[in-house]
Order: sequence, then C-alpha cells, then structure tokens
Amino acid sequence: MTEPLAVSAQTDTSSDSTRDQVLQLLVRMRTFIALILVVVFFSVMAPNFVALDNAVIICRHVAVYALIAIGMTFVIVTGGIDLSVGSIVGLSGMVAGFLITHGIRVEFLKLTIYPSVPVVLGLSILVGVGIGALNGLLVARLNVAPFIATLGTMFIARGAAMLLSGGETFPNLVGRPGHGNEGYPILGSGTVLRIPLSILLLVLVALVAAYLATRTPLGRQIYAVGGNERAAALSGVYVGRVKIVVFVISGGLSALAGLIVSSQLVASHPAAGDTFEMNAIAAAVLGGTSLAGGRGTIGGTIVGAFVIGVLSDGLVMMGVSQFWQMVIKGVVIIAAVVLDQMQRKMTRRA
Repeated sequence: MTEPLAVSAQTDTSSDSTRDQVLQLLVRMRTFIALILVVVFFSVMAPNFVALDNAVIICRHVAVYALIAIGMTFVIVTGGIDLSVGSIVGLSGMVAGFLITHGIRVEFLKLTIYPSVPVVLGLSILVGVGIGALNGLLVARLNVAPFIATLGTMFIARGAAMLLSGGETFPNLVGRPGHGNEGYPILGSGTVLRIPLSILLLVLVALVAAYLATRTPLGRQIYAVGGNERAAALSGVYVGRVKIVVFVISGGLSALAGLIVSSQLVASHPAAGDTFEMNAIAAAVLGGTSLAGGRGTIGGTIVGAFVIGVLSDGLVMMGVSQFWQMVIKGVVIIAAVVLDQMQRKMTRRA
C-alpha cells in the first residue's frame, strides 16, 4: 500500500523541481524577455519605430547609457554604488566646451592656448578619472560608504560644471581654423563604414570590459571582493586597490559618455547627464548584476541598456508625458531589484 504513495511523492517532487528550474530560467532570461516585449509593444504602438533610421538613433542613445552602465557594473559587482556618474557626464562636456571656447590662459606669457581636439578629449576624460579616483579613495582609504561618498562628489561635479560657465551653455562647439581645434562634432556624429562612431566605441569598450571581467586576474579580484570582501582580503587581494580601480573605470567611462553627448549636440550644458545614474543602475540590475555584489556580466548590462534605451525612445515616440516616463522608469527599477532578490533566493535554495 505504501508503494503508490512513494511513487506519488516522487512525482510531486519531480514536478516541483521542474517548475523551479523553469522559473529560474525565466528569471535569468528576464532581460532578453523584457527587451523582446518592449520592442514588440512599441513596434505595434509607435509608428516607424522599427524603421532603420530610428533603430540607428536608438542605438546611439543606448551607446551613452551602456558606457556608463558598464562602469557602474564593475562598481556594483564590488558591492558599491556610484551616484556621481550623471554629474561627471555634465562636467566632462563642460570641460571640453570650456577648452574649445576659451582655451587655457597662461597669464605670465600673456597667451591663450587652444588645445587640439584629441587633447581636449584626453583632458576631459582625465577629469572623470580624477573624480572616480576621489570616490575610490574616499571609499577604500577613509571607509566612507559608497552611497555617501558618491553623493558628495555628485554635487561637487555638478557645481563645478555650473561654475565653468556661470550656469550657461557653451554653444556651437565646432572650433576655429585659426585655433586648430576643429573636429569635435565627429565624436558624436562621425561614422566608420556607415556605422556611428559612438556605437563602435561601445563595442570596443564592451569587448575590453568583458575580457577584463572574465579573463584577467583583476576581473577575478573584482568578483571576489563583491562575493566576500573579508575572504578576498585574507586570500591576498588588495581590496582597497580594487575598489579604487573600479571607481576610476566608472569615472572614465562616464566622462567618455559625456563627451559623446556634448559632441552630438555640438554644445555643452551643465545639467547634461541629469538622472543618468538611475538609467545606469537600472541597466546593470536589469542585466543581472546583483546589488549585493559578486554577480554581474557585461553582456547582461548591454542588454539591460537596450531595454532602458528602447523604453525611453519608445515612450517619447508615443508622446507619453515626461512625468509618466519617470514613473515608468521607477517601476522598472523596482521590478529589476525584486527579480534580483528572487534570483538570489532561488540560488540559495538550489
């Protein structure tokens, strides 16, 4: 009499196991599923959404979000957060605009130097790297919580961007032939084999970042710090150094994104990049990066950035109010965090 009961119990266990496996697969594939759903939805609801020209525009927007999100992924994997990335976007563009418009004044020589575009780009990215290094030092050396440290530098960077122009915009950043600083708009509007340069830069950065994360000792150390900081330190990992490096990467990539935005607009505005940190966090978490640290992939973050980019552009094409766009993005962020918690619980049970 007990044999049928045993068979029934085995069947129920097998059914529960299969259901859990399917649920785990759906949670892991959530980003791809979300991307497919938003593309299908806007293809039906928004006219010309799937047109080639519109797809290129969306990819250019995604390139900006994704560059910032890649740096954010490294920071979150170590268990941190970087709220300063949006302000770095604005500051880097303002630095470039200031250098192109006003140059560098050398008082004792009574001379104004106008750097070439490559030098302008390099100096602007160095500003982002410097703020990233400051974030890393505050977190790693002074033990300031990442949220507080980057909240402070967020205000510092935004204030510095305002101070550079008194809150005004640097317009018409095409340079002057006599100054030798022409060509800045190429970064945002240039193409190679008809592919926008910003998209090619994203592909290059993504490949380098993926290689760094999966094929180098530094990548393994980043995941080790996020997985168990104490264990990583005991195994010989320089935890502080790793944290500084990831914040430097985040700052540098945010500065590059800011230069692309400024170049596309051929102008620099101190408020550029406002709320970009939320898009970056959302893209990383949607892509499977755990806010608890220790888990995340560059590929997943790229897909997450596409979800955010498609969602943003699709809502604009449908004529949805900017206020509702903010509400919808907030819901997406909350949903991403909830799904991340579900995945962590499933992983522990397994």
